[in-house]
Amino acid sequence: MRHRPFRIGLTGSIGMGKSTAAAMFRAAGVPVFDADAAVHHLQGPGGALLGAIEARFPGTTSAAGVDRRMLGARVIGQPEEMRALERIVHPAVAGSRAAFLRRHRSRPMVVLDIPLLFETRGERHMDLVVVVSAAPSLQRRRVLRRPGMTAKRFEAIKASQLPDHLKRRHADLVLDTAQPKWRMRARIFRLVACLRTALVR
Repeated sequence: MRHRPFRIGLTGSIGMGKSTAAAMFRAAGVPVFDADAAVHHLQGPGGALLGAIEARFPGTTSAAGVDRRMLGARVIGQPEEMRALERIVHPAVAGSRAAFLRRHRSRPMVVLDIPLLFETRGERHMDLVVVVSAAPSLQRRRVLRRPGMTAKRFEAIKASQLPDHLKRRHADLVLDTAQPKWRMRARIFRLVACLRTALVR
């Protein structure tokens, strides 16, 4: 008998379709922890990290929360500054994740949607790692459609992440998000159904 939920780590580089996959897992009835959403909450109005971020990166916060574009300009492409930000953010996100796991400890499985899963060595704590992936040309088109995104910013973000081919190599399952959504949804639902069957044995 399992004493904790089966942990599915969901990850992938920017623009690869992770949010779409996460929504499909939710539709299949699996609780999903969204690390990005946790960061937004911690950095939003009244967020717990505003003080520490403002102290380290003056002028990047206000009553509305962190100015993500301004903070990004200070840390993207600057490894030392990025590490300083990660030292503030990662422990807080880990706390949010632990609270999520406590809330869902009676569920058979959960999904942990973590963009930097491999970069933070989080895969060691997962039972199954799912990587979302797509062709570089499709990834680029998706990202450059985002408001405020530039080619230079995209390349800097991509350079800070583990390359897609290495994520694919270390995955237990790769989801091609270039395929029709109905096919991707069907594959996720089959995975969830198979896991539910296996976990009750």
